[in-house]
Amino acid sequence: MEEQSMNKISEEEKQLHGRPNRPKGGLITMPFIFANEICEKLAVVGFHANMISYLTTQLHLPLTKAANTLTNFAGTSSLTPLLGAFIADSFAGRFWTITFASIIYQIGMTLLTISAIIPTLRPPPCKGEEVCVVADTAQLSILYVALLLGALGSGGIRPCVVAFGADQFDESDPNQTTKTWNYFNWYYFCMGAAVLLAVTVLVWIQDNVGWGLGLGIPTVAMFLSVIAFVGGFQLYRHLDPAGSPFTRLIQVGVAAFRKRKLRMVSDPSLLYFNDEIDAPISLGGKLTHTKHMSFLDKAAIVTEQDNLKPGQIPNHWRLSTVHRVEELKSVIRMGPIGASGILLITAYAQQGTFSLQQAKTMNRHLTNSFQIPAGSMSVFTTIAMLTTIVFYDRIFVKVARKFTGLERGITFLHRMGIGFVISIIATLVAGFVEIKRKRVAIEHGLLDKPHTIVPISFLWLIPQYGLHGVAEAFMSIGHLEFFYDQAPESMRSTATALFWMAISIGNYVSTLLVTLVHKFSAKPDGSNWLPDNNLNRGRLEYFYWLITVLQAVNLVYYLWCAKIYTYKPVQVHHSKEESSPVKDELQLSNRSLVDA
Repeated sequence: MEEQSMNKISEEEKQLHGRPNRPKGGLITMPFIFANEICEKLAVVGFHANMISYLTTQLHLPLTKAANTLTNFAGTSSLTPLLGAFIADSFAGRFWTITFASIIYQIGMTLLTISAIIPTLRPPPCKGEEVCVVADTAQLSILYVALLLGALGSGGIRPCVVAFGADQFDESDPNQTTKTWNYFNWYYFCMGAAVLLAVTVLVWIQDNVGWGLGLGIPTVAMFLSVIAFVGGFQLYRHLDPAGSPFTRLIQVGVAAFRKRKLRMVSDPSLLYFNDEIDAPISLGGKLTHTKHMSFLDKAAIVTEQDNLKPGQIPNHWRLSTVHRVEELKSVIRMGPIGASGILLITAYAQQGTFSLQQAKTMNRHLTNSFQIPAGSMSVFTTIAMLTTIVFYDRIFVKVARKFTGLERGITFLHRMGIGFVISIIATLVAGFVEIKRKRVAIEHGLLDKPHTIVPISFLWLIPQYGLHGVAEAFMSIGHLEFFYDQAPESMRSTATALFWMAISIGNYVSTLLVTLVHKFSAKPDGSNWLPDNNLNRGRLEYFYWLITVLQAVNLVYYLWCAKIYTYKPVQVHHSKEESSPVKDELQLSNRSLVDA
C-alpha cells in the first residue's frame, strides 16, 4: 500500500514537472547559494565596514556614541536571528524566510543610501576648527530606522542561509559525510572573499568618491543576491518545517515538572518511544537515550493519567517521547560551550571601532599618492582568515587525520580551542602596538594634536588584525560547526541563530565594557582610558589588556566545559537506495577536547 502511494506521488511529480525526478540538493546548488552569499555579504559588509567613519564624519557623532551605536546594531542584528529561526523552523521554511528577509534588508539599505545622497538628511559639513553640528533627531531617526530594518533582515538571513546550504547534503548518505563540514569551510571562504572586496573597493569609494555611490553599490548587490538565490529554486532540497521547536522544548519541561515526584524507571526501555510521531523531526536519525539530566526523563514516563491508547497521539504537555526529551538535553548541553564564544566576539569587535581609530592616526600611504582607507584595515583580517581556511582545508586536515584518524582532522572543540588561544595573543599584541604608536606621537610633539597623522606606519597594526583573522578561521567556523552538528535535526536554523546570539551578546558586552571603562577610568583632569576626541591621551592599551585577561579566564572555563561535554547520540537511518544491507547505525561520541 505504502509502495503504491509512493509510486503515485512519483508519477504525479513527473507529470507536474514534465520530466523524471532527479535527486534535489547536492553540489549543483552551491553556485546559487554561494553567489547569494557573496552578493549578500558584499552588501552587508560594504554597508557597515566603514560606518564608524560615516557616523563620525557625516553625522558628526562622538566616537564613543558612534562605537556604541554600531556595536548595539551588531548585537541586535545577531539577536534577531532567534526570531528568524523560529519563523523558519516553525512554518515558513528556510527558503522563504531568506527571501523575504532579504527584501526587508534591502529596504533599509535603500533608505540609508537616500539619506547619504540628499544633503538635507545630514547635518552641514564641518568648517575649519568650528565645532561640528551633530545630526538632529529627524536625521538620526532615518539612521535608526534603516539600521532596525537591517537588523530585522539579518534576523531572517543569518540563521537560515548557512543551514539551508548544509541541508542540500543528505546526511543519511555515507557518500556525503565529509561534504557538510567542507561546506562550512568554503561557505566562510566565499563570505571572506566578499568581505575582502567590500573593505577594499567599496570603502575606497566611500572615502574618495562619495557615500551615495559607496552605499548605492551594496544596495544593488543586495538586489542581485536575491535574484541569485531565487534562481536555484527548482534545484534546492527543501525540508518542510517541523513545527515550533521552542514549543516542543517547553512541552518537555512542563511534562517533566508535572511528573517531578515520580520515581525514575529502572530500565530506560520502559520510557515512551514513538517513531511515528517523531518521524518528521528525525529524518536523519533519532536521538537515543542518555543518562545525563535524568530529571527530564520523567517527561517520558507513561502513567495512568496519560490515558494513552494504542495509535493515539499523546498530550505532549503531559507525555513526551525520548527523542523530544533528548532534544532539550542537547540544547542545554550546547549552552556552556556556545557561551564561551562571547568574549572572542567582544575582542573582535574592537577592530571596527578603536583599532580603526588607531589606523586613522597612522601613516597609511603605500605610495606618495595612494593611502589605504582606515576602514579597509580589516582587509588584513580577511586575508589572514582566507589563507588560514585554505591551509586548514587542504593541508592541516590531511596531516591531522594521520594522527587522529578523524575524517575532519580534529574535532570542532579542538578547533575552537586553538582559536581562543590565538585571540588572546591578538589583544595582547594590540596593547603593545598602541604603546609604540603613542611613544612616536610623544617624540614628535603630537600628543595634543589628535587630527595630525602620527609618523608611524600602519603596518604595525597588521599583526593584531591578522591574528584576529586566524582566530576567526579556527574559532568561528568551529563554533558554527558545533552548533549545526550538535543541534537536534529539526532545530538547525535555531542552532545557527544561537551562533549569532553569541555574537550578539559579544557585541553587547563590548558596548557595556566600553561604557564602564569610559565611566570609571575618567579622572578630574579630563583624562580617560577611552577618550572621545584625542586617542593620544588615552590608555587604549589598558583596555586591550583588560580584554586579554578576560579571554584568558574564558579559556580556562572553555577547557573545563569541553572536557565534560557529551556529544549527542544519534541512531542514523541509512538511505533505502544504498546497495548494502546496513541496518540503522548508532553514532555515539562522548569524546572531550582533552581525550578526543
